[in-house]
Amino acid sequence: MLDLQGQQLTQDERELLRHPLVGGIILFSRNYLNPEQLSALCAEVHGMRNPPLLIAVDHEGGHVQRFRDHFTALPPCRRYGDHYDSGPDHALHLSELGGWLMAAELLAVGVDFSFAPVLDLDKGISQVIGTRAFHSHEDITTHLAKRFMRGMKEAGMAAVGKHFPGHGSVPQDSHTETPVDERSYEEIAISDLLPFERLIQAGLPAIMPAHVLYPAVDDKLAGYSAVWLQRILRQQLGFQGVIFSDDISMAGAGVAGGYIDRTLAALAAGCDMVLICNNQAAAIAVLDELDTQPHPAAQARFMRMHGRGPKQALAQLRASGRWQAAARLITGLEQAPELELGDDEIHS
Repeated sequence: MLDLQGQQLTQDERELLRHPLVGGIILFSRNYLNPEQLSALCAEVHGMRNPPLLIAVDHEGGHVQRFRDHFTALPPCRRYGDHYDSGPDHALHLSELGGWLMAAELLAVGVDFSFAPVLDLDKGISQVIGTRAFHSHEDITTHLAKRFMRGMKEAGMAAVGKHFPGHGSVPQDSHTETPVDERSYEEIAISDLLPFERLIQAGLPAIMPAHVLYPAVDDKLAGYSAVWLQRILRQQLGFQGVIFSDDISMAGAGVAGGYIDRTLAALAAGCDMVLICNNQAAAIAVLDELDTQPHPAAQARFMRMHGRGPKQALAQLRASGRWQAAARLITGLEQAPELELGDDEIHS
């Protein structure tokens, strides 16, 4: 999965996206001008291949929301958790509405899915997670995330849970360094792992592993670890969906070596699709050197990630009574100062 340089495809990008090992694109704020431009860009990308390339974005809410003008300003997911503490039933309703609203707006412009929801626990340790998490408690996080996923599904979008098996217990930011979580598997399993396990049981379509090292479990980052991705995620937890790597351009992923080494490590561990962002030269080098074929099982899993549901323009969606009622409730949630991060960081 690659990124694009601007608001229109270049001729070089058109050729790149026809490469048989390219499976999709991820969009950033720099790729957005207005809904009409974004819809045209997505339509062109989807029209290049059959089956179409996947189009993804990081659009969680709060600071991590790529498209702003003409899109609802979504709250960080912790706002649902804050409301849960005072009124659980209303908070669950809001979380489902938030998932539906996010998904419906993205689908209206041709985006297949957002890398959401965050299933990490906000333990007051990880600044890069913070209010991106629903809550500090695994049960509350699970309840809210299930409803958020239900809202996404109703709109026609598949959810992606991240960052398996949990990024919330390390202070380091994997965008800039390699976090190390010294806890035992048993400690992780009774807290951070539970939302992933329970959403898998509820039909979670996709997961993104963390660029975090858990040395008590394996000597490789979770995203490069067959122990985490195959033995625990696939075999023990029975996960049958897509595994997307986190962006291998992040500093935390550099422990595996160069870009081709990182790609091979992620694929060997069990990732179905590898994200290479903000370094097109590295992406081209990987595609030139990679000697592999897409796995048929992975290809089948990717089909579940295509956006579904009625096709309507964003303006039509915004004119509907359902959108207007949902937007009033969601934008009325209390806003809080967000962690300042660059708009073109992956945040996945």
